[in-house]
Amino acid sequence: MVLKGYPRISETFIANEIYQLEQLGIPVHIFSMRHPRESFSHAVNDRIRAKVDYLPTELFLDFPRLFFPTALLAVRRPSVFLAALKKAQERFQRTRSLGTLKHLLQAGYLAGYLLPRHPEVVHLHAHFAHSPSSVALFTSILSGLHFSFTAHAKDIYTSHPGQLKEKIDLASLVVTCTKYNKQYLQELAGKTKTEIHCVYHGIDLQQFRLLDKRRAPVPRYRILTVARLTGKKGLFTILDALAQLRKEGVDFEYTLIGDGDDKEKVVARIFRLGLEECCRYLGTRPHHEVVREFERADLFVLGCRVAGNGDRDGIPNVLVESLAMGLPAVGTAVSALPEIIRDGETGLLVPAEDPRAMAAAINRMLTDDVLRDRVMQQGWQLVQTSFDNRQLSKRLAEIYCSGIASLNCTFPVS
Repeated sequence: MVLKGYPRISETFIANEIYQLEQLGIPVHIFSMRHPRESFSHAVNDRIRAKVDYLPTELFLDFPRLFFPTALLAVRRPSVFLAALKKAQERFQRTRSLGTLKHLLQAGYLAGYLLPRHPEVVHLHAHFAHSPSSVALFTSILSGLHFSFTAHAKDIYTSHPGQLKEKIDLASLVVTCTKYNKQYLQELAGKTKTEIHCVYHGIDLQQFRLLDKRRAPVPRYRILTVARLTGKKGLFTILDALAQLRKEGVDFEYTLIGDGDDKEKVVARIFRLGLEECCRYLGTRPHHEVVREFERADLFVLGCRVAGNGDRDGIPNVLVESLAMGLPAVGTAVSALPEIIRDGETGLLVPAEDPRAMAAAINRMLTDDVLRDRVMQQGWQLVQTSFDNRQLSKRLAEIYCSGIASLNCTFPVS
């Protein structure tokens, strides 16, 4: 697997997938484009047996390490290298991005230096449709191995359409994590021969205990958001909605978990709205601490929106975890969120960037006991039937075993 970074706190779903595939008898080797940025990781990473090799990261600082294996490969296999160089030229002409050169050199390092040391590797699979799949594409040309990739959210909608279509055409198979994504990719790819599969990420249901939240919550209500602090998460909409609720006399405590590029803007917004006395900002926290916050909360809220660059969410895992614990949710009708939040059935949906509608939905979910009972029960049932990562991992293993001819699977393909 070619990954952007490993391990990453925000990518538990990838770690869970690797662990589940290993449990099903599919061995994995990780090639990571970056070292971890966080000082801690989730418990699932400790259970993964896969070995990890890290690619040189910086184009200029690491240029000698990137260049020499690539140059040696070019001398040994000139026709193959020229084919990769031609493809890089075509892709550079579309975007004029130096990232193309870096991805070619990283692929040269991977194909020329790392793969000869790991002859057991028979296929390349990249997580994310942008830079990891670019490295996998070039490595495929240089090594002769087939490649595939999983497309998630930002990587789809901020990628150059021509670049993405080409990757789909050249890949042996493509996986994505929502029906919304699959429809977009199929429309973009047109009559491609590459099969595009939809497999939800899912969660380990055994880690989440259904809580008894049937009793009506009472002020001071506890409202929770877990999200990266970026524009697509719509945190300003949530904060504006909370300010509206405060004006209406609703007594609440809001807890925000996460970190990101917009941290200073979000914190400044909290103070500007006068919400500092009723807000708890915890930053990035380990998963077991996030679960404790689920346990104490009365309501989970997401304000997802389409960012100016087209970036948008898929189905955030924290939303699935919320419903798995019987914690009701309010979200926005953006991207694939309606695939899990069915308005009035498994939660409440409001239009994106509409603080008044969100304030009304939050208040309703906190005070309407009949609604709460219904969405908690139906939300929990939906997660049990559609987001069990053990069952979804079996489906993914079947896709890999069927689509990768050189993969010697011990998993029984149905």
